[in-house]
Amino acid sequence: MPTSHSAHAVFIEGPDAIAFAHSQFTSQVTALANGRWQFSSWLDAQGRVRNLFHLARIGDERLLVILRGGDAADFVEALRRFVFRSRVKLSITEGLLSTGPAAALHDVDMQEDLIHLGCETHAMLFGTNLQVDDAWQLQQLREGWPWLPNSALSELLPPSLSLHRLGAVALDKGCYPGQEIVARLHYRGGNKRHLHHVALSKHAEDGVLLEREHREFMRLLHVVVHEEHVEALAVMTDEAAEQFRQFDGHIASDEGVDVRLLTTWPA
Repeated sequence: MPTSHSAHAVFIEGPDAIAFAHSQFTSQVTALANGRWQFSSWLDAQGRVRNLFHLARIGDERLLVILRGGDAADFVEALRRFVFRSRVKLSITEGLLSTGPAAALHDVDMQEDLIHLGCETHAMLFGTNLQVDDAWQLQQLREGWPWLPNSALSELLPPSLSLHRLGAVALDKGCYPGQEIVARLHYRGGNKRHLHHVALSKHAEDGVLLEREHREFMRLLHVVVHEEHVEALAVMTDEAAEQFRQFDGHIASDEGVDVRLLTTWPA
């Protein structure tokens, strides 16, 4: 589970920063205005999501990345291999994530070393001197904003994480890693997994694979415990999701976790 005391910001800076990010990431980076953020992702050659993140433009030649899961050092090391002769500098700043007051969706506000990412009902704050407040986690979980545990990195295709719905994937831009797979899935179909919001009868770890009748049932992504309730985002096959209709919305996994389906999101 992401915590308020373990966050890193990645800065992409330089004359070629925007063009470089546009060539690597799935979103329309060149259309991102100063003071705005968008969901974006970086795929491998097979079209699987290596990293999912908030991408903010904080200057004419400066971008900010807040990863939604994964290690910032690993992300920068892997991304640096594609810089080649581009005039781009990659750096990491350690900080904290916390919750701020409501702010317009996709707005970015920077005050010295404090960064506000507007999320409509709240703001996600990144800074070096913040009080712990994890309220953003449950709000974003209920909106279907995935957070990827290590076990899910480079495992899932964008439609499985509802990235088209979040505007993280552009179909009308030039090539980027995995672009052909993204286009094929969109225009020809074939994606058989989707993102779901579920309630659990007891706590389970982020990234756990639940089974039913000794077969894969669902991959839990982000699990949040609040008061006496447990909610999670999960990816499951359409076949598995269909079974909830047969069992009045409740299914027990082999591990003894009773799962109730709350919301299903499209690609």
